Amino acid sequence: MKKISLLFFVLIVIISCTKTKQNKDIIDPWADAQWIAFEKIEDSLKLVPGIHGFNKSLKNKYKKRSIVPLFRKTFEITKTIEKASINISGLGHYELYINGNKIGDRFLAPGWSFYQKHNLYNSYDITERLKKGENALGAIVGNGFYNVNNERYRKLVIAYGYPKLIFNIHIKYTDGSIENIVSDGDCKVSSSPIVFSSIFGGEDYDARLEQKGWSTVGFDDSQWKIPVLINDSSGKLIPETDFPLKVMQEFEVQTISKSKTGKIIYDFGQNASGIISLKVKGNKGTQVRIRPDELINEDGDVTQKSGGGPYEFNYTLKGKGVEEWQPRFTYYGFRYADIEIIEPKNQNSKTEIIELKMLHTRNSSPTVGSFNCSDTLFNQIFELINWGIKSNMASVATDCPHREKLGWLEQTYLIGPSMHYNYDIHALYSKIVDDMMDSQLDNGLVPDIAPEYVPFGGGFRDSPEWGSASVIIPWQLYKWYGDKEILKKAYPMMKRYVDYLQGKSQSNLLDHGLGDWFDLGPGEPGEAQLTPKTVTATSIYYYDLQLIAKTAKMMGLEGDYNKYEVLADKVKSALLEKYYHRETGVFSTGSQTAYAMSLYTGIIPETDKEKVFNNLIESIKNNDYALTSGDIGYHFLVRVLSENGRSDILYKMNYRSDRPGYGYQLKKGATALTESWAALTNVSNNHMMLGHLMEWFYSGLGGIYQDDSSVAYNEIIIAPKPVGTIKWVKCDFNSPNGIISSQWKIEEKTFNLNVEIPENTIATIIIPENYRKSQYVVMDLNSQNFVDVKIKDGVFKIAHGEYEIKAN
Repeated sequence: MKKISLLFFVLIVIISCTKTKQNKDIIDPWADAQWIAFEKIEDSLKLVPGIHGFNKSLKNKYKKRSIVPLFRKTFEITKTIEKASINISGLGHYELYINGNKIGDRFLAPGWSFYQKHNLYNSYDITERLKKGENALGAIVGNGFYNVNNERYRKLVIAYGYPKLIFNIHIKYTDGSIENIVSDGDCKVSSSPIVFSSIFGGEDYDARLEQKGWSTVGFDDSQWKIPVLINDSSGKLIPETDFPLKVMQEFEVQTISKSKTGKIIYDFGQNASGIISLKVKGNKGTQVRIRPDELINEDGDVTQKSGGGPYEFNYTLKGKGVEEWQPRFTYYGFRYADIEIIEPKNQNSKTEIIELKMLHTRNSSPTVGSFNCSDTLFNQIFELINWGIKSNMASVATDCPHREKLGWLEQTYLIGPSMHYNYDIHALYSKIVDDMMDSQLDNGLVPDIAPEYVPFGGGFRDSPEWGSASVIIPWQLYKWYGDKEILKKAYPMMKRYVDYLQGKSQSNLLDHGLGDWFDLGPGEPGEAQLTPKTVTATSIYYYDLQLIAKTAKMMGLEGDYNKYEVLADKVKSALLEKYYHRETGVFSTGSQTAYAMSLYTGIIPETDKEKVFNNLIESIKNNDYALTSGDIGYHFLVRVLSENGRSDILYKMNYRSDRPGYGYQLKKGATALTESWAALTNVSNNHMMLGHLMEWFYSGLGGIYQDDSSVAYNEIIIAPKPVGTIKWVKCDFNSPNGIISSQWKIEEKTFNLNVEIPENTIATIIIPENYRKSQYVVMDLNSQNFVDVKIKDGVFKIAHGEYEIKAN
């Protein structure tokens, strides 16, 4: 018995020692790190959730500017480092320095989130940045969406707190020992030269307040304060997995002119999201005021009417040689800049602007697609849409890069199919799913914006066409990237939202929300004019039910599958009973949106689809091929026309500049996609919500898309659709399995198609209808051998490789 007890004791000791060794290898991301700040916000100044920026109740409240602080900590290293890393977060955003050197090239790091539940942090390998002896860490922290005060332009006013910082430097030495250097009461803090910073209002920098060497060893910080320790109920810290925002492109000044009112206007030639970079030489105390804007008025002046103002970049000179500056914690959408130089009195010399640049900032998601064709107008439209997308790819998919910068959700799933051809948005859209999950209300509502920093009213908070992103995006991520985990994670949110819609419905119909936003009706654009809101709201609800039923079936949730299948049938029947005229094939008002949504979502009975589709075509022809569908409907219109063999109609609707649309915007001088089809000057001129034609450039003209049963492009279809006067197209898409390429040209009576098919995929090639009675030649470009394929009605299958196909 004693031997057994002794053996048991030894076994316990061995297990215990093993566990201890394993635990030593587990890195605590924060150790004893604490949030630190320059000051703590008074409870009376906290404001969560936020308030609309021009709410009359604000009056003179929440005007206080927060200090944008500098933090530093010195520490000594006496042993040889094997590896050193840092986890860091600063709310709203931070810049990190080690021994005077900036770490990384992120802009507005970390990305913004629903701060009540989650805060993002970043990790860096700093092994090569540290040295034996004394080292110094420095950080500067700005406001972002964490604190927006009631000053200058502001879409909202919000105050979670004042800027704060947390970090942990984790060092593993070659002798196996571990050391953590953390943010705590041993740090120091001071105010920075940034005297005003607002994500909505701009940034002011006073170079006279600079403290040279503040992030280096040997700097005298004896006058700096001990930081305040912050123990508030911040959200959980989680690693940021999305691609960071960065400076992605620089624009030189194209022209400098004087407006009719005497203002000096710089034109960068491109409307884009970003900041300025300034080089200036002049007198101490001189202020350079820069007012950016995307438009100028008839006098040639900046007005900030479409983007929201006042928004300013202000720099005050220290008066020592050539000075360089760029804002850190704000950005705007602009093409032009109004420069005003305000000199101190009694100066003998004048301040000189040596250089001014626009720095385009955006999410750095990699480019995965390219499109080019023989038609200049369509290439220009591609770039127009692309700039609308690039300027609104941030930490969320924003609606515009100036006056709102908010994650309005309807555009995410509607423009997503276009975006995913051009950029790898897996990480960005996964974050959007997280933002929606965090923002979902207890009753199941997913609000129109996520993160929801401010609860708007009516349809601007609760519109089914917006909240349905919570159901559609997880499904899109599964289809585009094969991501089943996102479906599993999001399923509870999807279910709660669909159940919320069921609870809102009356006789299985929904009649609330914004409808087909910015459609082209007789009045000013805004809420739907041509299509009843019940049609768009209930159609998307029906589509949600189909997707959640598919998801439930895939996950083996038979009860949910049956529930939502039955409910979908009831919703479909209710829509048909109220809006469908079976004899004539007319659905609702007969608008482009009503026809397209009912056809695409499957509301129209299979036996009647041809009749209804023909009605859609006739209605477009009778309206002189003019666009009328808006933010919601146009996506479905592009899909329905392209997938049903009528790319010729899309061509006629968009190959023009005489009616509101893409060509019309270009004719008015737009360089980025505008919010309204007519490029109105009182609304945003840098939006991506109407950019759905980009999907057609890839899937229609280029012909690259995936089969209905395909996931992550494992079953590819290449079906080019030559239309109009287009003679050639070059189209590439780097799918999850590799590059898919479709390049075609028409030479006399020959259709030449070169394709590239990635590994682990099968491609169905569909020759354009006009060439299906031709003789076909298929050559493997790698072996230069002809390939014997079975071609029926211009359709055949091929596997991985590069091929040239001729139809004579």
